[in-house]
Amino acid sequence: MRPDLLKLASDLAGRGERFALVTVVRREPPSSAHVGDTALVTAAGDVHGWVGGGCTRSTLLREALRAIADGEPRLLSLSPDPAREQRPGLVALPMTCKSGGTVDLYVEPVLPVPHLVLFGTSAAIRMLARIGRAMGYRVDVVDPDAEAAAFPEAERVMPGIAPGAVPKGAYVLVATLGERDVEAIEAAVALMPAYIGAIASRTRFAQLRDALLARGVAREALDRIAAPAGLDIGARTPEEIALSVMAQIVEQRRRAARAAAEPEKASPIPAPAADEAREALDPICGMTVAIAGARHHADVDGRRYYFCCGGCRARFLADPARYTAPAAGAAAS
Repeated sequence: MRPDLLKLASDLAGRGERFALVTVVRREPPSSAHVGDTALVTAAGDVHGWVGGGCTRSTLLREALRAIADGEPRLLSLSPDPAREQRPGLVALPMTCKSGGTVDLYVEPVLPVPHLVLFGTSAAIRMLARIGRAMGYRVDVVDPDAEAAAFPEAERVMPGIAPGAVPKGAYVLVATLGERDVEAIEAAVALMPAYIGAIASRTRFAQLRDALLARGVAREALDRIAAPAGLDIGARTPEEIALSVMAQIVEQRRRAARAAAEPEKASPIPAPAADEAREALDPICGMTVAIAGARHHADVDGRRYYFCCGGCRARFLADPARYTAPAAGAAAS
């Protein structure tokens, strides 16, 4: 891999940003790509590096963004005859470049290390720190009375935490058990976590909720708190409670990944408008184009059309009326 891509990957990983690495693992001439060519695709749709020409770029961008969304790697084959390339574990796609050739791409998403923030020093917190570290999470423990020696698995043991101290999307548990509960939950909410749970009975949490509302904490944020935290597995011991909480975090994390990969199935929220969609169909060749980072587009009668390459755009602009009939226009959306 080129040194500049290695540095960019290191910088993005250090900032906790999602990206994907795309590598050419096989080619058949006359493809311009070569085995070992690599590109890096950011979540914003920026492509750095080289794995082939314009037609290849459109496909790698679309598939890389899908991999970043669902967290799953994929092996792609772009060829003039996709049916000939069908084999287990491979996604066969058309090579739309007129020059032909075949190129196989391995797309590997690189996701931030999940962050587990634990408020409290209870036995369940100690066990969660151990489980979280074993599962590859970065663990922070927050409590004025916490001692680093009691939490060898934690990366940081802090007396308090400020908004912005951890990236958004952390997984947070509050188990202060009557000591500074309101302050801990308020600080946890400010982290804008992907998950927040509280080890407290429903009666106790109802009291905490009233106190937090009085302090100005948004009702919507409190509605997202799992209390009592954890899946209902009949947990009684600290170890069982920690297991149930971690299972709930895994469940929510996987559900969010599936929702990102299949947004239309995730909820009854209406589908986004055409200009808010993440993908569009090229009205010339019918290829799916990722809108983020798309290089080729054209505006006709107040509507934007996207293209896999400059050639399709040129054909479209030569006779827009042919491709902006109702059926074609619907396909472009």
